[in-house]
Amino acid sequence: MLRNLIAYLDSVKARDPAPRSRAEILLYPGLWSLAFHRVAHRLYRARLYFLARAVNHFSRFLTGNDIHPGARIGKRFFIDHGFTVIGETAEIGDDVTLYQNVTLGGTDPANGIAGKRHPTLEDGVIVGSGAQVLGPVRVGARARVGANAVVTKDVKEGATMVGIPARPMLVDVTAYQREFLPYGTPCSDCVDPERQKLELLQLEIDQLQKRLAELVAERGGAPAQDIPLVKERGRA
Repeated sequence: MLRNLIAYLDSVKARDPAPRSRAEILLYPGLWSLAFHRVAHRLYRARLYFLARAVNHFSRFLTGNDIHPGARIGKRFFIDHGFTVIGETAEIGDDVTLYQNVTLGGTDPANGIAGKRHPTLEDGVIVGSGAQVLGPVRVGARARVGANAVVTKDVKEGATMVGIPARPMLVDVTAYQREFLPYGTPCSDCVDPERQKLELLQLEIDQLQKRLAELVAERGGAPAQDIPLVKERGRA
């Protein structure tokens, strides 16, 4: 028990440069949120729903984080700061990090999707502050979700998502290979808004070229690379 606690505290310290000691981390609201959730989840699985909810409400009052007792959470989960909401059918893997004001929200149960309404976050996922991950989507291992992004579709393993709605962005390999990337996206010029626009435009061009190749193949015409997307000025 003590060994597991020390390992957890060390994992938090590796992701947050602020604490000067393990003892300081014991005061973190995210740690207490997780501790209360472990209790509430056991009560929930034992079908003691009222008691589970009571623990959940006390935890929310004390920490500011609202984690439904039914949510399944893996090892070394860390909420940095607080005011995070996690829904009933959410599933979270190991070594996942959420920053403040994150929502792992659900969809309307009347939309035909029964049972699973909330996201699944695989191992090593980082979700930046203010981000929303909505519906029964799957966020692949080691994926990053940038601040204030809104994710409503599945995210591939290792992808970095930004924007509303969230789209993948190009990340320098030196940043991608780092063991931990604070706030979900690299804090450098590669997240400059103008550069992001160019990257999104390039993605759209790639998608158009792929679609054009498919249409040409269907009609049995010339190779797609021989057909320019934009005619040069002065030519018919």
